[in-house]
Amino acid sequence: MRTLDDSQLERLARRRAAARMGWYLHAGIYLLVTAGLALLSTLSVRPWAVYPAVGWGLGVAVHGLVVFLFTDGSGLFERLVRQERERLAPLRDPW
Repeated sequence: MRTLDDSQLERLARRRAAARMGWYLHAGIYLLVTAGLALLSTLSVRPWAVYPAVGWGLGVAVHGLVVFLFTDGSGLFERLVRQERERLAPLRDPW
C-alpha cells in the first residue's frame, strides 16, 4: 500500500467523498422521479412506470458499484491491486 502525505490524503478523501455524494444525489433523484412516474402511471390503463424505473435503476446500480467497489482507494480495488503486485513480484528485476 502506498503512503500519502497530508495534501494527497486530503485530495483523495475529498474526491472519494464527492463520488459518494454524487451517488447519493443520483439515487435520491431516482427515487423522487420514479415515485412521480408511478403516480402518473396509476392514471393510465397499463402500468408503464416500471420500464423507466428498471432502466434507470440499472444505471443507479452500476453507478453505485463503480463508486463503492471499484474506485481508487476502496477495499476491493486495493485488494485486487495488492494481489496483482504479489503475482508480479517474482518478475521484478532484483538489480
